Amino acid sequence: MKTKVLMVCLGNICRSPLAEGVLKSKVDSNTVLVDSSGTAGYHVGNPPDKRSVAVAKKHGIDISTQKCRQFSKNDFEKFDLIYAMDESNFINILSLANTKKDEKKVRLLLDELDLGFNEVPDPYYGGVDGFEEVYQMINSACEAIVKKLN
Repeated sequence: MKTKVLMVCLGNICRSPLAEGVLKSKVDSNTVLVDSSGTAGYHVGNPPDKRSVAVAKKHGIDISTQKCRQFSKNDFEKFDLIYAMDESNFINILSLANTKKDEKKVRLLLDELDLGFNEVPDPYYGGVDGFEEVYQMINSACEAIVKKLN
C-alpha cells in the first residue's frame, strides 16, 4: 500500500509545488504518492510560479506540469500525512478536520528538522534568492521525511 503525502501552502504556486517536486524526486513512486494543494483558491488550475519552476529546474526537478488546486476536507481521507508550510496554513487545515485521526495527519513541514523555527517563509513577494532559500529548507525537510518513510 502506498503512503500518500500532501504538501500544503497558501496558494499552491510557490512552496507546496516545490515541496511536492522535491519529495517526489527522493521517493519511489511505487510506494509513495506525493501531491500538493493550497488553503486558498486564488490560483486553481494555474501552473506554479515561474520562480519556483526555475529553482526546481536548477536542482534537476521539473514541476512545470503541476496545476494548482485547493485543499479540501476530502484530502483527509486521501492522504496519510499532510504537511503545512507555516503556522497559518496549519491552523487553516486543522479547522477543516472532522476527527482526531484527521488532526494527527497534519504537521508543520519544518518540524521534521530541529531548526529552532518551523515556518517555510512565503517567497512570493521577494526576489529569486528567497526561492533558493525556501528550496534548501524544503529539501532538508524532505530528506528527513524520506528517512522516516524508509
